[in-house]
Amino acid sequence: MLGHYLLRPDGSPGLLLQGLFTTVRLAVWSGLLALPLGTAAGLARTSRHLYLRLMAGTYVEICRNLPPLVLVFLCYYFLADQLTPLLSLQKTLSAAPEALKAAAEILIGRLDQADAFATACVTLGLYEGAYVAEIVRGAVQSVDRGQWEAGRAMGFPPLYLQMHIILPQAVRNAIPPLAGQVISTIKDSSIVSVISIQELTFQGSQLMATIYLPLEVWACVALLYFVLTFSCSLAASWLETRLRGLYTA
Repeated sequence: MLGHYLLRPDGSPGLLLQGLFTTVRLAVWSGLLALPLGTAAGLARTSRHLYLRLMAGTYVEICRNLPPLVLVFLCYYFLADQLTPLLSLQKTLSAAPEALKAAAEILIGRLDQADAFATACVTLGLYEGAYVAEIVRGAVQSVDRGQWEAGRAMGFPPLYLQMHIILPQAVRNAIPPLAGQVISTIKDSSIVSVISIQELTFQGSQLMATIYLPLEVWACVALLYFVLTFSCSLAASWLETRLRGLYTA
């Protein structure tokens, strides 16, 4: 019944698959922001420098203690009024060569929503980055203190000690919770439907209001989310197994 909303007769993606692709784009771009931001904040929270700990702690506590919907609206209206005119992403892409437009449509979707899409990615990246920071902090602090003491006793510089001894062990400990955070990012992406980003939840809402089959539509949307998140879970399990094998070999 909903088959042509997944794939059209000509083989092109239907509304629901278009929404699924937008959800994947949101998760990828926000993840690319959240991972380095969260890693930097997590390492800063374990720093000896009080200033770094306070700055990172302030960022983490603000983002973790604000409802994500409120954060979406704050970032959307602030970025729309302050940063979007400076970036002029939508205007730049509209005047770009056709080859660049085609590549941009693959990477970010509809070009007429480029500014809103960028705002959504930044918002999700900031929000998820706060949780990544806590994962990284916990992973670093889970490494036995004897590792630090042994490295210092051998005369390793602090940066070398952290990069080559502590962080490789912390990465192994962080993989399971980071996988959970990736899945959470996919699910949290539904929040940006309130600013008319045409991701999976938004397309499901539009379709349900059109054909009046709420059970069928939302069951299909739930199935698509499950396939996406379960695939990420399997990939994370495979990666965790590979890393465990590397460390025990």
